Amino acid sequence: MSGTLLVTGGSRGIGAATCRLAAERGFAVAVNYRDDEDAANEVVEEARARGAAACAVRGDVASEAEVERVFRESEEALGPLKALVNSAGIAGNGAPVAEFRAEVLERLLAVNVLGLQLCCREAVRRMSTRHGGRGGVIVNVSSMAATIGGRAFASDYAASKAAVDVFSQGLAKEVSGDGIRVNVVRPGMTFTDMTTRVKENPKLRERIEASIPMHRIAEADEIARPIVWLLSDEASFVSGAHLDASGGGFLV
Repeated sequence: MSGTLLVTGGSRGIGAATCRLAAERGFAVAVNYRDDEDAANEVVEEARARGAAACAVRGDVASEAEVERVFRESEEALGPLKALVNSAGIAGNGAPVAEFRAEVLERLLAVNVLGLQLCCREAVRRMSTRHGGRGGVIVNVSSMAATIGGRAFASDYAASKAAVDVFSQGLAKEVSGDGIRVNVVRPGMTFTDMTTRVKENPKLRERIEASIPMHRIAEADEIARPIVWLLSDEASFVSGAHLDASGGGFLV
């Protein structure tokens, strides 16, 4: 498959790895970012070095107006949307439930759930054969946290990702007849900027690796590969699936 791919959160971590690999596989890549323009432009240059057309598009997925602009500018720069990867996401503040703050929860859900749903809405409007589109693919990045309630003090984050899982399954049923496939990739612990504290804390890293059957933490490229496979024609009959890229899940 080729065409225009929009990756939210494409300037960092799993999103950036997905942009680079998708560029190698023939996609034109729109790299969405919120704050770090330099990082987004670096990913764009890496995509272009792989022979792909690419652009950086600033926008906060928690804002409906900015989501609409991101999709519009991506298509203006690269052509009609064929694929969407929702990789933008944030963690909670690592607090126990008794210390939850409404403003933190609101931002978490605005990015991880509402933002993802708005992006899916815009993709469906463009891709659905019912709306005059030519079909396409959506991959939503969830987390293995959704399956166990998260690690300690991360139940808010886990809940947001569980919402992604359920929404994606419902969306897949709704739009599969309109030429759109929708799938979820659920990473286990992965080295990204969100997990820097794990990488820099040997004792914490050792405890987490001991809880993973493969006894190691994933690299972002190892999550990008199943994402890009789901975008490809090799996965042409796969929709509504939850693909766990987790090193075997959890031992405890």
